Amino acid sequence: RAAGQGRNSQARRGKMGKATQYEFGGPIGTTLNIVLLPLVVIFLFLACPNGDASGFCLRGVDISELQRMPIPKWSELFSLEAFALCAGWFLFLVVLERVLPHRLGQGVELSNGHRLSYRINGHLSFWVSLFVAEHFFDLSILYDKYLELAVAAISLSILLSVYLYVSSFKRGALLAKGGNTGCVPYDFWMGRELNPRLGDFDLKVFCELRPGLIGWMLLNLGMLQKHQKLNNGSVSTSMLLVNMFQGLYVWDALYNEEAVLTTMDVTTDGFGYMLCFGDLAWVPFTYSLPARYLVTHDAGLPDEVLVAFALLGMFGFYVFRAANSQKDAFRRDPQGEEVKHLKYLKTERGTALIVSGWWGLARKINYTGDWLFGLSWSLFTGFGSILTYFYPIYFAALLVHRAWRDDHACSLKYGADWKKFKEMVPYVFVPWLI
Repeated sequence: RAAGQGRNSQARRGKMGKATQYEFGGPIGTTLNIVLLPLVVIFLFLACPNGDASGFCLRGVDISELQRMPIPKWSELFSLEAFALCAGWFLFLVVLERVLPHRLGQGVELSNGHRLSYRINGHLSFWVSLFVAEHFFDLSILYDKYLELAVAAISLSILLSVYLYVSSFKRGALLAKGGNTGCVPYDFWMGRELNPRLGDFDLKVFCELRPGLIGWMLLNLGMLQKHQKLNNGSVSTSMLLVNMFQGLYVWDALYNEEAVLTTMDVTTDGFGYMLCFGDLAWVPFTYSLPARYLVTHDAGLPDEVLVAFALLGMFGFYVFRAANSQKDAFRRDPQGEEVKHLKYLKTERGTALIVSGWWGLARKINYTGDWLFGLSWSLFTGFGSILTYFYPIYFAALLVHRAWRDDHACSLKYGADWKKFKEMVPYVFVPWLI
């Protein structure tokens, strides 16, 4: 019903005015992203392809080593079987979202004054899909067809992005402010429509957490199974730790599914190539690199070092989860027992900005915990290749950029109150340092 009311209201109000400010390098930068990011996914595979540990794998930043990088044939890049697997996985999760028991979560208030409802059953979908995959499929095939599956996921994300762009021109579509410039490549990247839906099925929130995130978990399990086959049933401690820690990260996201409804991805950004490609291809096929590497490479780390890395990762996860839970609890009920002690700045808009607790230490303290947790995944692989450290290097750049975007958006939203808030909480990532 809420979705129907939203569409009626959108039809009356019409689309939002043209956006005037560019991000991500404007039309040129976004065009380069559209073309180059899929090539990055493929490069990360070719720079350390599957196979024997003695084969080629880029060790450091010496680009002369790339002369030895294998160049694949087209038949090694794309197959209809891999595309069918990706499409089937996507549709399987759609079916689970539709048929599994659920409760309704409410999104934030939109510019048309309405709120959308969302089916919250991602956590159950997580466990059902893992059960089906583990009991009815040989997941080691995901290692054998890794490159083909990556290209298939890229292809699927491109097709869905084209559909999203074309469908955003339908009458009454509520457009995202940043994706409505009139510049085709820029709007295609940013996403024109804010909440594209098929009936009450929300494409953006579905893709945000399910196909790519749970798919990442399955890829890791496939790497573990392949590793186990190659090692007469034994599994290295590093492989177990990568699977456990990344599995915890995926499970946490699905368990706290409703929290995504207040993130910038859902409330502000349109659903275009940026999020679609990121959700379906970038996340599963770049984040699973540590597990893929460990299939045939020994981390060479003593147990005490692995324990130290695990403690660092758990500390990061604790900061990440505790900070986010505190903010979510405050948003639900500022007078709740667990958050009523928090100090906050009351803004002229009527909203409250927390200035104590976790959020009094640094404005993006959750990003710091998130990054430390991700760093531990790479540390578990040892120091044999720089490629397994792609995630923390890329993620640091992403978080800095996202913090800048959020700071800019909040300065426009809160005006003088935001300046006052930054004086009260001067640090961004690390208390008393950054």
